[in-house]
Amino acid sequence: MTHVLFLAILCLGVFSAATTLDPRLDAEWKLWKTKYEKPYSPEEEALRRAVWEENMKMIKHHNGKDGLGKNGYTMEINEFGDMTDEEFKDTMIGSPMKKHNTGRGLWKRDVGNIVFPKSVNWRKKGYVTPVRRQGNCNSCWAFSVTGAIEAQIIWKLGKLTPLSVQNLVDCSKPHGNNGCDRGDTYNAFQYVLHNGGLEAEATYPYEGKEGPCRYNPQNSIAEITGFVSLPESEDILMVAVATIGPISAGVDASHSSFRFYKKGIYHEPNCSSDSVTHGILVVGYGFEGNETDGNNYWLIKNSWGKQWGLNGYMKIAKDENNHCGIASFALYPTV
Repeated sequence: MTHVLFLAILCLGVFSAATTLDPRLDAEWKLWKTKYEKPYSPEEEALRRAVWEENMKMIKHHNGKDGLGKNGYTMEINEFGDMTDEEFKDTMIGSPMKKHNTGRGLWKRDVGNIVFPKSVNWRKKGYVTPVRRQGNCNSCWAFSVTGAIEAQIIWKLGKLTPLSVQNLVDCSKPHGNNGCDRGDTYNAFQYVLHNGGLEAEATYPYEGKEGPCRYNPQNSIAEITGFVSLPESEDILMVAVATIGPISAGVDASHSSFRFYKKGIYHEPNCSSDSVTHGILVVGYGFEGNETDGNNYWLIKNSWGKQWGLNGYMKIAKDENNHCGIASFALYPTV
């Protein structure tokens, strides 16, 4: 959808709202525009303001008068505040991931009666690179895969090295991905395996847009010997996170509640484990309050920048029947 066409459709949908903007929000609107550097033409500003006000209304209703939010988490207006649900999904959310039943390793670990830690955070252990921002490129799948490989390659390189997301965006199309127009974590792992490696961010930097494949084998620093698919089980995902490291996974991120998440343990009643649309990295798990309270969570790393959520991270409900599909597409590389 072109920018002009989108504005025409947006105009039809919010024209009446645009003529009744709330002057009480003028100050907040100006601060928000300044914070996120949002320049608009005079024609576009009223339309974007109308969308922003609708999102603000929804967020304030969720947070309530006490500001604590419903279902244990709060929301906050962020850089996506001037986008409609449709535009956001088209730009930032992928198509539902597909099951792949061939060409990958299967989980065979016998965990027996081993007792695992009650909480794990690989970020604090130094196995997670800084949060990055995918921009207007639907490359979440690539960030998820590079994050999982980075954590394993540390054993080989002796240090944590950011890997090239752009390498995957530009070069994995022959394996079934489509650059900035959505991709699949499985296909990305297949590319790295069959390609014989992946470059570092330093030699193949991220651009947030598609380009020709410029992979240079001489710059490859991250080889994998294969990758393993986990069964659709939160218990096994917990074992993998505790014993292996950060795990590539996906979630249903198609809801406004996910887009505007700020803090707390995310729980969306309308989440689906059958419609996983967004690649993320599971970097740990834990609980809030007392262990017996049942406030368990997965700690996930997103690729929407540090101003989203908990400095780029989210706590999402754990042990809630595979909430949002967190365990549906979990993969990790072998090196």
